[in-house]
Amino acid sequence: MGSYGGRAIKPFVNWQRKRELDLRDVFDAILWITRTRAQWRNLDSQFPDWSAVYYYFRKWTRNKTLEKMTIAVNIVERIEQGRSPTPSLGLADSQSVKLAPMMVKGRGIDGNKQVNGRKRHLLVDVLGRIWRRHVYAANGHDSPAGVNLLKEIKTLMPTLKKIIADKSYRGTFARAVEEEKLSFETPMREEGRKGFVVEAKRWVVERTFAGLNFFRRTVVDYERTTESAQSFLLIANISIVLWRIDC
Repeated sequence: MGSYGGRAIKPFVNWQRKRELDLRDVFDAILWITRTRAQWRNLDSQFPDWSAVYYYFRKWTRNKTLEKMTIAVNIVERIEQGRSPTPSLGLADSQSVKLAPMMVKGRGIDGNKQVNGRKRHLLVDVLGRIWRRHVYAANGHDSPAGVNLLKEIKTLMPTLKKIIADKSYRGTFARAVEEEKLSFETPMREEGRKGFVVEAKRWVVERTFAGLNFFRRTVVDYERTTESAQSFLLIANISIVLWRIDC
C-alpha cells in the first residue's frame, strides 16, 4: 500500500495504538482474501490468524469503516484526476450473480437472466467507482430495490445532481430520485438502431461490474449474509483505487 492510499485509509484504522496485531497486516489479509477467494480458515500463513482477521472484517463492516474507507479513496482518486471531490453525476445498474450452494439468506431466481442467486445494485461515478451498493435476492425488481442506493445520498454525495439508469428503474426509483431533488434520466436508443448499442456514460457501470471479475471472491457470491457480500464489493473497489493512485 503506497503513500497516497495509506494516508487515505489511515484515519479510519488506528495504527498508532499499541496492540498485538498490526492492522495494516490485517487489512492486507482482507485484500488477499478478496482477490484469491480463499476460505477464512485457509488464510495464508504470512498474515495474522484467520479468526483475528475475520473479527476485524466483521467489525469494520458493522461500524461502516469499510464504507468510509471507500469514500475516502474515491475522493483521493477524483482529486488526482482533476475532478471535484464528490460527483455530480451518478450511474446506477444491477447485476445478477450466482450464489454458492447451501446459502439461503437473500436467494432468489432472476427469470430474465436465469440466475439463481443475488442481485448487486451499484451507484458509481464517471470513473466507475462505487459510492453506494445494495445486495438482495435476485428475484426482486430493480426499481423498488434500487431505492436503497439513495440512503444517506446527500451526505455521501453532496454535489450529486443527476442519476442515469436504464428503463427498469422507472417508477419507484425515479420518483424517489426526484424526491431527493435530483434529476433522473434514462438513455434513449436511436431510432432504427438494432442489436447491442453502447449507451453513453452507462457503459461505465458495466465496466465496474466487469472489474469485479478480477476478484475471485466477487465473481460468485459466497457470503452467508448480504451484509458481507456488500463489504466485499467495497473492498474490491478499494483495492482497484489503491492500485491506481499508488502505481
